[in-house]
Amino acid sequence: MPAADTVLTGARVRTLDPARPEAGAVAVLGGEIVAVGDEADVRDWRGPGTETVDLGGATLTPGLTDAHSHPVWGIEMATGTDLSAVTDLDQLRAALRTADRGPGGWVTGFGLDHNAFGGRPVDKALIEEALAGAPAFLRLYDGHSALASGAALAAAGITGPRAFAQRSEIVCDPDGRPTGHLVEHAAMALVGSLAPKPTYTERRERLAGLLSDMAATGLTGAHVMDLGDGDVPALLATAEYEGDLPLRLNLAPWCMPGATGEDLEELIELQRLAGRHWKVGGVKFFMDGTVEGGTAWLEHADCHGRGTDAFWPDPQAYAEAVRVLDAAGVRTATHAIGDAAVRHVLDTVESLGLRGRMRHRIEHIETVPDGQLKRFAELGVIASMQPPHTAYTRADHSDEWSKRLGEERAGRAWRCRDLREAGAVLALGSDWPIAHYDARQVLATARDPRGAASAGTGAWTGAALSGLMALEGMTSHAALAAGEGDVAGRIAAGFRADLTAFGLDPVDAPADELAGAPVRLTMSGGRITHREG
Repeated sequence: MPAADTVLTGARVRTLDPARPEAGAVAVLGGEIVAVGDEADVRDWRGPGTETVDLGGATLTPGLTDAHSHPVWGIEMATGTDLSAVTDLDQLRAALRTADRGPGGWVTGFGLDHNAFGGRPVDKALIEEALAGAPAFLRLYDGHSALASGAALAAAGITGPRAFAQRSEIVCDPDGRPTGHLVEHAAMALVGSLAPKPTYTERRERLAGLLSDMAATGLTGAHVMDLGDGDVPALLATAEYEGDLPLRLNLAPWCMPGATGEDLEELIELQRLAGRHWKVGGVKFFMDGTVEGGTAWLEHADCHGRGTDAFWPDPQAYAEAVRVLDAAGVRTATHAIGDAAVRHVLDTVESLGLRGRMRHRIEHIETVPDGQLKRFAELGVIASMQPPHTAYTRADHSDEWSKRLGEERAGRAWRCRDLREAGAVLALGSDWPIAHYDARQVLATARDPRGAASAGTGAWTGAALSGLMALEGMTSHAALAAGEGDVAGRIAAGFRADLTAFGLDPVDAPADELAGAPVRLTMSGGRITHREG
């Protein structure tokens, strides 16, 4: 018998393996779990080169995976002044007056809450005095809209509305003059492409630091919902040439409206790309945008009369693209926030005629009626949700998200528990940089959701998960969402050695204690990527 690389002892092991739910020790060899049991069961795996780690009573779980994150593209998104703490226009103006100027005098910012505008339309006129003529590009927190100053619009040659192949908008006043509010990717890119960005070297260095910080919160992997501008595989290959990635990354390039047959073939070919600890695995679609931006696809218009259009001008073209990818064995993940968007994705999967395969998933699902809940399990569609997003809403429904939707739809916010009770596989994530990447906060907020998700109405009334459900959402269910249920998400012999050790029990400890719990050790693929102290 070969000696193990690492033996972990002195722990309460929550295996999530029905065959043996709890244990006390684990042996790891070559990145794989080779033994799980009591200390006597791993004794013979020790050898002269084995590192034995006494976890001192910690709770060991399968390694946590963030099922929806943007760790590479997010480095560009989270550039400039952090505006996430801004709550009103006075604070916004004060932040912009003192913001650092980048090349060309640009002011960039991110994380700006729609609620900071106090119900006013997002308009450059509200910030121009504070900028003193500087070009500015400020991303709102949802990542689907931005505010550009007059100088920035002029630099991009934007003088009025434009037509796009996807649902995007340069918001204009009644006289046709741009307000600076740019909605969705194509419109944002007109100005965003001009704003200063981190250099390739800066991105590589920031990525290494970011992934290490993520590992320190217990993360061993992430489902990356983008492929950036196309250079991400080269960036990751360079990073792995210099050392190991602290997290295992599974990337999904985007398929946008207007995609041709040749584009789909390229996406299929991209699935071959992989490194030691990263791979391309799936394709990301957008069926709609965001509630706050007025671009969520709703069965009935929001309070401003918006939200009745899909991101794909021809929703059936989306369905056909999914059909082509499914036939090639490619997994898909579709951004669908509004109830009409969720329904259309479910209808699309149902039209494939292959129930229960769990090859396709829906991201976000912020409001969904009772009648759609059971379809997830019936069709084998995975629900992927981000509990920290609930913090952008308010329990009294006075926030922009709730006001746009109205009481009925806001009353069925982030129905995580309802989906689990209906039998769905539920993967949990942060959507960093839209919300913080700290895995402990994802787990805690899943158990104690905020704002509009803290109460519900209708036949199903629940957003809060149990401690075990939350843990499964970042372990066994996340593994199923990536098609890795047979190699990850459990602590069992033959499974990948992705492990997280907490200083308290993440299942039984109060949610507020879990949010700041010590992480004693993180192991990804048998490599210790974080160790307390």
